[in-house]
Amino acid sequence: MALKFITAEEAAMFVNNDDNVGFSGFTPAGCPKVVPTAIAKRAAEEHAKGNPFKIGMFTGASTGDKLDGELARANAIKFRTPYQSSKDLRTLLNAHDTEYFDMHLSELAQSLRYGFLGKVNVAIVEAADVTENGEIIPTSGVGITPTICRLADRIIVELNDKHPKAIRGMHDIYEPADPPYRREIPVYTPSDRIGTPFVKVDPAKIVGVVKTSEPNEGGSFAPLDDVTMAIGKNVAAFLVEEIKAGRLPKEFVPLQSGVGNVANAVLGCMGENKEIPAFNVYTEVIQDAVISLMKEGRVKFASGCSLTVSNEVLDEIYSNLDFFKDKLLLRPQEISNSPEVARRLGLIAINTALEADIFGNINSTHVSGVKMMNGIGGSGDFTRSAMLSIFTTPSTAKGGKISAFVPMVSHMDHSEHSVKVIISEYGVADLRGKSPIQRARCIIDNCVHPDYRPLLNEYLEMGVHGHTPQNLKACFAFHDELAKTGDMHNVDWSKYND
Repeated sequence: MALKFITAEEAAMFVNNDDNVGFSGFTPAGCPKVVPTAIAKRAAEEHAKGNPFKIGMFTGASTGDKLDGELARANAIKFRTPYQSSKDLRTLLNAHDTEYFDMHLSELAQSLRYGFLGKVNVAIVEAADVTENGEIIPTSGVGITPTICRLADRIIVELNDKHPKAIRGMHDIYEPADPPYRREIPVYTPSDRIGTPFVKVDPAKIVGVVKTSEPNEGGSFAPLDDVTMAIGKNVAAFLVEEIKAGRLPKEFVPLQSGVGNVANAVLGCMGENKEIPAFNVYTEVIQDAVISLMKEGRVKFASGCSLTVSNEVLDEIYSNLDFFKDKLLLRPQEISNSPEVARRLGLIAINTALEADIFGNINSTHVSGVKMMNGIGGSGDFTRSAMLSIFTTPSTAKGGKISAFVPMVSHMDHSEHSVKVIISEYGVADLRGKSPIQRARCIIDNCVHPDYRPLLNEYLEMGVHGHTPQNLKACFAFHDELAKTGDMHNVDWSKYND
């Protein structure tokens, strides 16, 4: 059947109040842009008339400002899952003006198929190409695209010519069967292809195609500083020692890395350290550093869910597809983040902690235990299943007034049972095979900022008995002092010794 080309405003009319809408992409990569903006405008117009207009939102992960930001500012979001990084949306969900369900990214597609999260009325997806027989070529991010396209009643395609049709073949689209018919996901090396290079849909469900020329909202990372570089070097040195000790195979194993400045620094330092062999990447987000290392021959192959790179790097990839096309593979997040595949491949998983406690528990999501930052993302998918799970963090924040290491995390996303290694700019805490008190000593001695080591050592000596020597009267003293005075340095343990 012939494709129907429409405007973004016409497309927005296919979305109704109280609809659940699934969006393509993963981070700003691969997200639709002009149709969400048109929906936000329609919502504002309906609100001005006194009419309700809010939608439920399913996305791959965070998105760009033209999706989450525009819809948040229009107060057009009924609920949102699974991950976000928008300042405006964060304000809404922390004020309970938008419901937010934080969940592991690998679980969303199957939860939609199982029916746990309600119906998907509309799927809005960005494409580099779409054919009359229903073959959709995603752009730089996949996310939950195949699942929402299959489940939705209506599909709207943003055909974006910033992404060349020639990227066909860079995607590997595969959905596992649902229980009780599910088989293993047949990925045995990062470069294995198991699906199709396109998302196949019923063409009758495509209600319109909107042509766009919108660039990705992919900004560059901040310049690396001494702290992030020190963390990166500590990670690289630790991995070299693991190879020498025989705890990692000499040919190495695939790497998963989170997103952000610290992750970019870690990748860069690993690439520079020639005692680490050239390696493969099996991850969710493929960042600038991976592309740089690929050009240098230090990364052999990268499998992920999105090209979360700066626009300059994305243009470089598209200009050199002959070089990159057989070295990059983009999959749905259900596959890129699969715990089954992570366990089989024996990944090294490196993610960033917002906060850690001295016994090895990690908070990835909540500021002072109450305010949502972004969400758990894919860190949980990888941490529990990796051969080696590493969390990195600068030891302090806000000019030293906040310690990243506290007696007890104010919110726990990853327990001591999953976290193997913690690394800060000061050093490495290898927690494997250690009791709680041994873990505490190791973290304090190796990772904590020197200003906070005396306070945390004093906490351990407060005379509380038990396998994990936690003092329930004092365990949140760091957070309490921050709330009262704005500085964790001011903790006075004598107040808790009665």
